[in-house]
Amino acid sequence: MRFNEDAGLDTSQIEDLRSGGGLGSRVALGGGGVGVVGVIVYLLVSLLGGGDVGGGLPSGGLGGVGSGQQADNAELERECRTGADANENQDCRVVAVVNSVQAYWQDQFARSGLTYRVSPTNFFRGQVSTACGGATSAVGPFYCPADREVYIDLGFFDELRNRFNVQGGSFVEAYVLAHEYGHHVQNLLGTSDKVDPRDTGPTSGTVRLELQADCYAGVWAHHATTVPTANGQPLIVELTQQDIADAQDAAARIGDDYIQSELGGGRVNPDAFTHGSSAQRQKWFGVGFQSGDPARCNTFDTASLD
Repeated sequence: MRFNEDAGLDTSQIEDLRSGGGLGSRVALGGGGVGVVGVIVYLLVSLLGGGDVGGGLPSGGLGGVGSGQQADNAELERECRTGADANENQDCRVVAVVNSVQAYWQDQFARSGLTYRVSPTNFFRGQVSTACGGATSAVGPFYCPADREVYIDLGFFDELRNRFNVQGGSFVEAYVLAHEYGHHVQNLLGTSDKVDPRDTGPTSGTVRLELQADCYAGVWAHHATTVPTANGQPLIVELTQQDIADAQDAAARIGDDYIQSELGGGRVNPDAFTHGSSAQRQKWFGVGFQSGDPARCNTFDTASLD
């Protein structure tokens, strides 16, 4: 994945809650995002429970952790000005991906006569307070439907490589973020409200919600090199087949069956699935990428998800 060096970045779509330590500093995590995108540690601790339908915090939260944090985007604003910065710096790359994903959905909503509400991505380190409750880095990336915001400790991507043996590069980060914004789309459309978060299993509502978010991520990827910035130029100028393969590899390693067998004791229990199997996650990202059509992502209107 390569960004247009002359395209401007909009850091206002980021809330930088980190304090101390410059760009690129990381923390050691004890877990990662559940479906890349949800909450691996939570998944391992309570495979039978199911998380928030928005793909984020488990109901009940961790209560008030990190309260009083305040965003300070000054360093991001200095360092992340153009696509050239995104090509060199992870923090700026995440800014660029968030800009691109949200630009796509703004346009798609407008074409449908709807209004898209821009949602910030919060960079935090260690712990954070949200409208869904408190969370630590162990939760991984998540979307909080109560405040309609995305949260991520960027050290999560190191965890994907070191613990889950995800081989891919920068586009894996893009897949994770695009999935989280898929949950934002579901929240805006009211899809999330129709799902009981206690529902589990390979064809459950919670799995269908997660697979739809994977599909939405694929739809954005299909259009990524044509999504324009404010000045009309595409922000992403190159997306390779290897990038897509990297995303598929990541999807395989965050499937419920892979997590249960490799990190949860070795026994696979489909009745406890909350995010979908590796094959399901790969399939639905592929459906979105190949079609480029959000309408093809109706995982609720098919008997089989395989």
